[in-house]
Amino acid sequence: MRIDFRLSDDAVLAELGGRLARTRLERNLTQRALAEEAGVARKVVHAMEAGGEFKATSLIRVLRALGLMDGLDRLVPEPAQSPIELLKLHGRTRRRASGSRGRSASPPAPKPPWRWGDEAL
Repeated sequence: MRIDFRLSDDAVLAELGGRLARTRLERNLTQRALAEEAGVARKVVHAMEAGGEFKATSLIRVLRALGLMDGLDRLVPEPAQSPIELLKLHGRTRRRASGSRGRSASPPAPKPPWRWGDEAL
């Protein structure tokens, strides 16, 4: 199955767990052996393969033990900056998003019309 945006979180975890299990079995490793090599508990490997939730650090350790760390680089590639953006930054790296500085999320409420007697004393 291809992992894409249409899958639910649970479906992605299940597919990822299945792939980890198949990779482990191809390398003729038990869950216990993989857990020891990765430095995690066996129940963590079991939870991963069952499609359960786990910490990102546990995933990194298991991927390292399976020799799959290069996959992380493809997971979130280094963002490419346009030449114009590089010129604007003058060699610095961007540290925050611009957001909606100075603008409110919604337009201000209209003021009621002025009437005689509303003037300040």
